Amino acid sequence: MTYQNILVPVDGSETSLSVVKHAADIAKAFNSKITVVQVMTLDPYIAAEYLSNGQTNQLIERAREFIQDNINAAKEQFVAEGLQVETRLLEGESITHTLAQAVNDLKIDLVVLSSHGRTGLKKLIMGSVAQGLLTELQIPVLVVK
Repeated sequence: MTYQNILVPVDGSETSLSVVKHAADIAKAFNSKITVVQVMTLDPYIAAEYLSNGQTNQLIERAREFIQDNINAAKEQFVAEGLQVETRLLEGESITHTLAQAVNDLKIDLVVLSSHGRTGLKKLIMGSVAQGLLTELQIPVLVVK
């Protein structure tokens, strides 16, 4: 099996950036395309005007800039590994569902992501994107601890 399209979700944390080396090694071995993404979650009550008519919102724009900086930091690490990378800032109400949709839309055949290793109450409150993707996706998911 070869992996032609690899999705690397990040969240700006050092933990999420720890997957770059793993994903880069796989991409080099299979001559794969890398797409780095981060999801900006939108609360429908707070972002109603933005969602319905595209009106700009200062808070949303600041979040977009912050997220784009996170994506660019990951991209720079891939470029340092000698790889070309596409980036996307995704928007949705659920990180897991938005990533799953991106997997379908971009014809991804491997997801490489980190796990923060949360347990107990933190996992219950904050959820687990890695666990959600393992459950929802029908393609291989490499979780780096």
